[in-house]
Amino acid sequence: MKSLVLWQPGFATGGFVGTIPAMDTPRANPLYSQWLTVAKARGQKLALRELASGREWSFADLHELAKTAPPSPPLLHSTTRGLNFVLDVLRSWRDGTVLLPDDGSGMAPPPQAALGRDLCHLKITSGSGGVRRCVMFRAEQLAADAAHIVATMGLREDWPNLGVISMAHSYGFSNLVLPLLLYGVPLWMLENPLPETLRRVLHPGHPLTLPAVPALWQAWERVGMDLAPIRLAISAGAPLDLALETAVFNRSGVKIHNFYGSSECGGIAYDGTASPRTQATLAGTPMLGVSVSVDPASGCLRITSPAVADGYLHADPPADAAASPAGGTWLSQDVARLDEQQAVHLLGRAGDFISVAGHKIAPAVIEELLQRVAGVHCCVVFGVPSPNAIRAEDVVACVNLEPGTDLDLLKRALGERPSIYQPRHWWRCDELHPDARGKVSRSHWRRQWLAQHA
Repeated sequence: MKSLVLWQPGFATGGFVGTIPAMDTPRANPLYSQWLTVAKARGQKLALRELASGREWSFADLHELAKTAPPSPPLLHSTTRGLNFVLDVLRSWRDGTVLLPDDGSGMAPPPQAALGRDLCHLKITSGSGGVRRCVMFRAEQLAADAAHIVATMGLREDWPNLGVISMAHSYGFSNLVLPLLLYGVPLWMLENPLPETLRRVLHPGHPLTLPAVPALWQAWERVGMDLAPIRLAISAGAPLDLALETAVFNRSGVKIHNFYGSSECGGIAYDGTASPRTQATLAGTPMLGVSVSVDPASGCLRITSPAVADGYLHADPPADAAASPAGGTWLSQDVARLDEQQAVHLLGRAGDFISVAGHKIAPAVIEELLQRVAGVHCCVVFGVPSPNAIRAEDVVACVNLEPGTDLDLLKRALGERPSIYQPRHWWRCDELHPDARGKVSRSHWRRQWLAQHA
């Protein structure tokens, strides 16, 4: 595992321009000290741009606004967006308090008495395993994740991040907010990522970094979006379809880099290659500063990293304490294998496999084939109890289709697969969409199916 310097004073180039008032004395959170160094080095250089309004703020502006912002409560439950969210982060760091970004999950903030002494940040998991939890972080863990991301992806000050994903979610916080405040990577904020809106801000000749989710990349590809200004394209939050990745590359020459991470430990693996992947299972190679292994007992991926959280803060912890992040390591629920180059291949989620007549089927295999069919907006595959005890489970395919799309097209797409891969039930559902993180919860839609067929 390569060691990384979490802060390098020479990173923020360009020199100090203009005048910043005398630097206030940082308190408990060392991240604020790192921010002050960035603010002084970058000065009047652009930090934030709000594309909808055209408003801009320099690093000096952000420093002054953060310096004079109201005191932070011991637990700052931030429901703000855009500039105000960035200021909430800074005043929490300034005052040494705990920040809980509100990601729209509806989870109530924990009682103040439950917060650890060195805690500075809470993330809320996506709930893809069926339960949403608060994850506890100290400052050094957030700093490590930012260092891993900047070093592995090669984020640059002259390639601003285009923010189309939520800054409150783990992905957006680590890829947009932390690079801005700890490494001086500017952020252009675009709340509405519809193709016609994005088209107006992609000016030829201005290089940008664009972290997004597969659903957005698919929407932009369907309208033939000109992606020429994008120097670094990133996709995370859900598996990136090979056909989509290849189509974007063939049409525009832009390589979408698959990024695999988790709320519990930040970035895990990244596909830094220059051409499209040839295996759908490939997530990438471990991030700089991160090491991985496959747990022999469960087949799940274990992550060891200085960015791993201190555990869950939740009334309903995992039944298996070993599944909680702690001590710089975390056993995920992702079944995986490592190839000869130690690249990570994801084979499915523990518990997601469907048991059909003695065979274990990975629903992701069926979903990938269905997602390639023209007219499929979104799909999710899961297992339900079969009336035939020998069969054990039946496969259900829930699909959101464009009007006029025939189910026979989908059935033919699976024609070469063995019969056990053929869904016994097809459910057309216009309400099926990825969430803000780009994820679709199998457990949620399975519960919906069972409730309707009780």
